[in-house]
Amino acid sequence: MHILLTGSSGWLGRFLAPKLKEKGYRVTGLDVAPAPQTDIIGSVADRQLVDQVFRDYPIDAVIHAGALHKPDIARYPAQAFVDVNVTGTLNLLEAAAKADHDRFIFTSTTSLMISDQVRAGKSGGATEAFWLDEEFGPPKPRNIYGVTKLSAEHLCRLYSQNHGMAVAILRTGRFFPEDDDTLEHPSGPNLKANEFLNRRLTVEDAAHAHIAALEKIVHLGCETFILSAPPPFDRSECAQLIRNARTIIISKFPQVEEIYRQHGWVLPDAIERVYDPSKAERLLDFRCDTDFSTIVSALAEGRQLPFQHDPSYVSPKERSATRC
Repeated sequence: MHILLTGSSGWLGRFLAPKLKEKGYRVTGLDVAPAPQTDIIGSVADRQLVDQVFRDYPIDAVIHAGALHKPDIARYPAQAFVDVNVTGTLNLLEAAAKADHDRFIFTSTTSLMISDQVRAGKSGGATEAFWLDEEFGPPKPRNIYGVTKLSAEHLCRLYSQNHGMAVAILRTGRFFPEDDDTLEHPSGPNLKANEFLNRRLTVEDAAHAHIAALEKIVHLGCETFILSAPPPFDRSECAQLIRNARTIIISKFPQVEEIYRQHGWVLPDAIERVYDPSKAERLLDFRCDTDFSTIVSALAEGRQLPFQHDPSYVSPKERSATRC
């Protein structure tokens, strides 16, 4: 099968392209920035380019991972988000439908589920953690990134309905390598490690999830999936999570308090949202390899942390000064 991978130069594309090839897929990478895994330089917002790619290459399926992301809000106008995230998705869907594709994989984001109310959490008066599964909503995105990704999801559902094309909408949790652009404490690896309790996965697991979706969605129709490391909690613990998360974490991982102390790390006092990835496990037979227990074990044994952290990471499109 010949895959068109958009966003091939990005953080996910860097890992996904070689994994697809290892599985025996042929891959054509499309991105605005050059990279070893990128064959075509250009934007998905360019309809003529998208049509040309479909004429020049025997594309069988699209994995659409290219997008402007939340940190790009500081660098790009709102119109650029509409052009890339909405029009770009429409261009690909129309080309895929015209080519009679039977599947389409769309990289979405859990960010579009985070309304101002969810983000405020305990400080906004919430008495329990928000349990975020695919039925949570309706989504009320709080910025142009979330609005355009939700709009693109609606296009995916429309084209699946109208053309009988199976579509996997993958709402991924966090897997970026750089530091958080809004949170200062805790920072670096400590924050990332904590997020594996409720909202993060490794980029390697994100790549594997896309391959699982590519291989399984054709039998499922159009489905939305949350992708995150499996949390060690259940819904019955949501009230305790927002009141005193440390107590419940330590009850599940008795050694973690001392291990964290040795590293100068801190556990979260409150967890205000939990992503539930169980649908992906049920329907795609996918479960993240790395979870919080993996991280605790690595810390305890003095092994390298099982996730990527690079505070100096800069998106390839910014390094190359290529504008979307």
